[in-house]
Amino acid sequence: MSDAPRPTDTFPEGFVWGAATAAYQVEGAVDADGRGQSIWDTFCRVPGAIAGGDTGDVACDHYHRYAEDIGLLADLGLGAYRFSIAWPRVQPDGAGAINQKGLDHYRRVVDECLARNVVPYLTLYHWDLPQALQDKGGWPARDTAYRFADYAAVVHDALGDVVKHWITLNEPKVSSHAGYGSGIHAPGIKDQVQRDRAVHHLMLAHGLGLQALRGGRHSQDQVLGITLDVSPVKPFTDSDADVAAARRVDVDSHRLFLDPLLGGAYPVELDAVEDGDLELISAPIDFLGINYYRRILVQAGPTGDETVLPAGVPVTSVNWPVQPDGLREVLVELHADYDLPPVYITENGAAYDDVPAEDGTVDDPLRVDYLQGHLAALRTAVAAGVDVRGYFVWTLLDNFEWAEGYAKRFGIVHVDFPTQTRTPKSSAGWLGRVARANALPSGSSTA
Repeated sequence: MSDAPRPTDTFPEGFVWGAATAAYQVEGAVDADGRGQSIWDTFCRVPGAIAGGDTGDVACDHYHRYAEDIGLLADLGLGAYRFSIAWPRVQPDGAGAINQKGLDHYRRVVDECLARNVVPYLTLYHWDLPQALQDKGGWPARDTAYRFADYAAVVHDALGDVVKHWITLNEPKVSSHAGYGSGIHAPGIKDQVQRDRAVHHLMLAHGLGLQALRGGRHSQDQVLGITLDVSPVKPFTDSDADVAAARRVDVDSHRLFLDPLLGGAYPVELDAVEDGDLELISAPIDFLGINYYRRILVQAGPTGDETVLPAGVPVTSVNWPVQPDGLREVLVELHADYDLPPVYITENGAAYDDVPAEDGTVDDPLRVDYLQGHLAALRTAVAAGVDVRGYFVWTLLDNFEWAEGYAKRFGIVHVDFPTQTRTPKSSAGWLGRVARANALPSGSSTA
């Protein structure tokens, strides 16, 4: 019997395989080479804000070890690296003076990628707003969107000759909802009015940033997009109350960002919108990044809409249900509901309690199963007509997982934080073999 991949196991020719990180989660070196303070530097000093009192001060020391980490990625057979720029490294005050040492660092990161035949995918904003801008109002202030456009132009002018793929924002919903709504992320504000203003100004920042990138001196052959986190949202029961609850959650979590981006209108009224804003926000993009982790099951509770864990479904160490077909489901739903541009899965992964064996190896069969199931579901979505161009695992390295600190490990490479020793897990080797073959192991597809 042949071991050759079947057509249902293979991915389209030229499919991109990569891994993703975010600056504050991996870089450390928060005081190095003129970097300014971010809202996460401040938030980590709030008692009780971060599990274990952890901070990103050292993280994975990727600022100094980027060559080693990019080498690991390349040696695995992954051909793309999605990373983010720390805005405070480039503009310590969020505006005005440019820190050349910061730009020089990212030039070295890109050069290392290119030297290892790894394609850089650059995210301009992954949640680390300069504290100086938060002091002036942060994302609820309209001016922050214009400062982002200025920053985008600076980075593009410096790196646009060697970086082709650009992502304006990562998961603006988390920035707005967790940062200014629930307050569980930096800057830790709980205010519905500020949250809603932040929603619009983040989307405006995308539109203005896109305009700046398109108008830059390196604008030819650039591939520009944004990344949203999207999940299929389903009612817990068929009751009218649960159906209405699921609809509310879907609108507030997803349509609030998808509708203005792809349709030119918000699904609800936001008072911060000014004339011309929606035209900027809905300008054509070259791709949509999708971060997918889980299905969301909702019921109407006595004090509001509640997320429910489905019975009998395995969960990760952050208590997220593992339901791989949700990735196919959400992609097919988006394909039906919107005129989608090409899609990249810019994040997908799972946290498990990975413990090194006595010989130092790290076996993570649950993550292998997770990846195999989700990639099979992704392949099924491609077969159904969704134009998916690539897949980036979250994440390359165990790192600082925001409010969870260092307690949760999403990496395909284990990091011993006291020594900074890197050890590829079994999932890293598995994903590398899939990437090299551009196909799942024969028989694993659900198509």
